[in-house]
Amino acid sequence: MILIGTKCRLEETVTEALTAAAVGSGALPVFATPMMAALMENAAATALQAFLEEGLGSVGTRLDITHDAPTPVGMQVWAEAEILSVSENGKLVEFRLSAGDETGPIGQGSHTRAIIQNQRFLAKCEGKRSR
Repeated sequence: MILIGTKCRLEETVTEALTAAAVGSGALPVFATPMMAALMENAAATALQAFLEEGLGSVGTRLDITHDAPTPVGMQVWAEAEILSVSENGKLVEFRLSAGDETGPIGQGSHTRAIIQNQRFLAKCEGKRSR
């Protein structure tokens, strides 16, 4: 049973490799929006994985975020995901997301993850090669 209200917080230090200039999402040496999104999604996946049986995983199906403030290289950033709800069929999980740095909030949003059977999902994905 997935526990509503479960949270996961992940932290990392902004390096040159995590900047908009490095990942191609902009020209400036600041924490990149795609990297903030990845940290948020990783927090959600981590929060959910603790409730899944062996052989099950989750994949992101929707991500709606704002990136509200820049963060320079060398500063610590964090992302937190909180489980808000589970669909009636138990396959979709909704999250509230937030992100911040040492000075305060930098982003927020929502996220949906679908619970999948890992091997079945991978087989479906590989099946695209034969089309």
